[in-house]
Amino acid sequence: MREPAFLKRNKEKWQGFEQKLESLEGVSPDEQAEMYIELTDDLSFARTFYPKSKTVNYLNSLAARLHQSIYKNKKEDRNRFKEFWQEEVPLLMYEHRDKLLLAFLIFMVSIFIGSLSTLNDETFVRLILSDAYVNKTIDNIESGDPLAIYKSHSQTGMFLMITINNIRVSFMAFVAGIIFSFGTGFILFMNGVMVGSFLTFFYKKGILLTSLSGVFLHGALELSAIVIAGTAGFIMGNSLLFPGTYSRMHSFRKGVKDGLKIVISLIPIFILAGFIESFVTRHYQSSWLLNLLIIIVSFAFIIYYFIIYPKLVSISQSAISNSTKEIME
Repeated sequence: MREPAFLKRNKEKWQGFEQKLESLEGVSPDEQAEMYIELTDDLSFARTFYPKSKTVNYLNSLAARLHQSIYKNKKEDRNRFKEFWQEEVPLLMYEHRDKLLLAFLIFMVSIFIGSLSTLNDETFVRLILSDAYVNKTIDNIESGDPLAIYKSHSQTGMFLMITINNIRVSFMAFVAGIIFSFGTGFILFMNGVMVGSFLTFFYKKGILLTSLSGVFLHGALELSAIVIAGTAGFIMGNSLLFPGTYSRMHSFRKGVKDGLKIVISLIPIFILAGFIESFVTRHYQSSWLLNLLIIIVSFAFIIYYFIIYPKLVSISQSAISNSTKEIME
């Protein structure tokens, strides 16, 4: 059977399952078990004949949700906070890993554009960062403290200002996705151009390594989180563009819900990045070894939690689903 025919035959059934998953009140345990068996049968069929299709990802996600609904109990409800971090966010990141890659590529390309523009036009950095900022930074470089701007405010005030601003930017990147993902892409592009221009400005002054060791103390978390917030924006935007087997409105509601969960998961990261920028970055000249350690640990955490761990959770969920199906049969 060709995949379009398979989708046409089962579309209404799957949509019915999704509607029941939105509220399981009145759905008996036996009916849930029957739904689960049907879903895993369809998933098995799709894995066999369409192994790399979106249908497999969709059915796997639906089966995982139903599995959680069947086996969760009051104790698990009390552990909702733990479940959010251990399962929900990782599974969402794995499901939408293609959008994470897209956000990353847009950001990296825009960094390159910002860097190339600054290399070829000395006025470009002033256009992007403002004359006041550039002039102040030049004064700091001449005085031997190129990142002195991070010492220009009180630590607590700077922490609150930076953290609130970063959270605001992440929500903007998410909400802008409603413009069919183009708004999110534009925000990622502008932030990337700014980063590329900023770093290349320091390169032309001959102090790139010094700036990297200071800026990426907080930037490793901050910039990574902005890319991930862009992922959330693409989730919402693409839910409108490509509703798949859902109705467009149902797809949009799901996209908003999934994207918002990812943005919320970034709040602790922005708080930590704001703390580092306010209380640690100002001491960037103290120890390059400590700087390097903080940067490596920050990137390692982002890569593990948002890329590696989601795959491990997905594999675990699939194994549990297959095991449960065998027991039910």
